[in-house]
Amino acid sequence: MMTLNVVESMESFQPLVDWGTITEGQLRSSGEAAQARDVEVEEILHYELGIPRRKLLEALARHYCCEWVEYDERLPVPPELLAGLDPARACSNLWFPVALDDDTVIIAARNPRDPLMIEEVTDCLKAGKFQFHVALAEDISYFIEDFLNSDPAELVGNERTALAVWRNTMARWRTKLSSYRTDFARARTHFSLLRGGLMMMAIGSTLLRSGRATHLAPIYWTMLAVGLLLILLGLLSYHRLKKSIFRPPRHDTLVEVTAATLHFLENYQFAERGNPSGKSGRTMLARLADMANCTMTIIERSRDNKPRSLLAHERNLFAAQRNIAACYRTIYSRARTGLSFIRAGVSFASVGVGLITYFGLSVLNIVDAFIILAGLLMVIDGILWYWPVRKENYEALKCAVAF
Repeated sequence: MMTLNVVESMESFQPLVDWGTITEGQLRSSGEAAQARDVEVEEILHYELGIPRRKLLEALARHYCCEWVEYDERLPVPPELLAGLDPARACSNLWFPVALDDDTVIIAARNPRDPLMIEEVTDCLKAGKFQFHVALAEDISYFIEDFLNSDPAELVGNERTALAVWRNTMARWRTKLSSYRTDFARARTHFSLLRGGLMMMAIGSTLLRSGRATHLAPIYWTMLAVGLLLILLGLLSYHRLKKSIFRPPRHDTLVEVTAATLHFLENYQFAERGNPSGKSGRTMLARLADMANCTMTIIERSRDNKPRSLLAHERNLFAAQRNIAACYRTIYSRARTGLSFIRAGVSFASVGVGLITYFGLSVLNIVDAFIILAGLLMVIDGILWYWPVRKENYEALKCAVAF
């Protein structure tokens, strides 16, 4: 014979049968297994039948006609709700305060309709209003274990999960920055192909007009043709790279996203100390470097704040510094790409002007004009790559990496 609690649990998961997720027989078998093992029905449904936790919560929410709450280590439970709260009383009827909305306390409860639980909540917590949301029994036990094991004002251990999330976020952004630097390297590789084509055209044009070894004229024309082909291939590859979905963002976007990944420095027991140099960076990225350089971790000793809490915070601070350095590397990679364009563009434009000046007017001046035009376009494109980066100076970079 099933106990009343198991029967109530089975009824609360009846929506799973209505939705066709499980059959009536499976639900009854789960109830019998839960009673035999002295566990919650939800454990059988989740761990043995493979029903997702979110699906179980949706079924409970439908049965009790309320919202649901899912366990999250990063949930910012207000300390005033935890002060003086007895874990034994919260455990007895499976409830836990999870949020405060103005004067309304949000309570996560396994059975939001349980009168004993409601009486216990009103007796333990002094608040104007209460709002009850349903949660899994396992989630409520996790809340109790995480938030009632130390002084609420000194809880840090549960923040390690949030810090790990930020480290993953920063790692993803560094990976993206690395892919941008790879794109810059590919652009320089394709540019080398373009530069080689222009060089072959310049040499072929010079040999044709030199008047020597006229019997080799077909080879010179071949050099012109091969040079033109290399130019077309280089332009095609370069155009495809610039228009690809992975094209590098603008300089301001790189800095703004890097700043967004460092937002956690304003939380989690970080404190700023004075800047030893006494000078503030002139650019946003330099100021971010100053902020990371002048940030230190302060965590008071408590039973919950074990050494790994301090180490977790320091790992995040080091990761923030690596993010800033990665952003600088990406920016300088962009500048290096732009400068290589400018350098080659000026060289080829000068070669084209020199050929026209030295050999005078001829049909091959078309090739010279093409070389000059290509050089000018390289200069313009290189300026577009380099100009936004010019403000990031070496002093700011040195400040970012000298920790």
